[in-house]
Amino acid sequence: MPREFALVTAVPVPSRSGITHLYQSMHLADAFAIRLPAGTSGDADVLARFILSHQPAWVGWLMTVRDTIVACFGLKTARYLASLADRVGVFKVYSTHRSEIVLGEDDKHLDFRISVMCADEAEPDGSRQLVFSTVVHCHNRLGRAYIFVIAPFHRWVVKASLVRAARVGWPLASCP
Repeated sequence: MPREFALVTAVPVPSRSGITHLYQSMHLADAFAIRLPAGTSGDADVLARFILSHQPAWVGWLMTVRDTIVACFGLKTARYLASLADRVGVFKVYSTHRSEIVLGEDDKHLDFRISVMCADEAEPDGSRQLVFSTVVHCHNRLGRAYIFVIAPFHRWVVKASLVRAARVGWPLASCP
């Protein structure tokens, strides 16, 4: 895999994303982009499922630690969320379009949405840009404290997950 296809860069949340103007106030808003090689699927649902099912092993360990702590505060655990229907991993599906899927969850401390968006148009070399964005709205002090603590881990997980997906090898576009 050429190096340029494993480079993750911070970018603004895309203005055409369904999560850009979702909340009047956001306590976290970030987005990370990676280039997809020519021939990679442009289906956001396929790409989101691929990213979330190929995360580094240490992400599972972090989620176990998170679950242990948040259970003490009566918050939803990843284990509980994964047991529910209509999910991509632990995330509820809010909307699906060919080029964007919006995932997330609402809880008593905060609401968040994730967008996985793939560019409609390919570059001259056939590559496309994929952007993984997150927005968070906190409801209370617990939410603000939570996001303060996990924000650095969140960014680390997103970047590592995108790099891992690139190293594993993105799913190919299906033939018409």
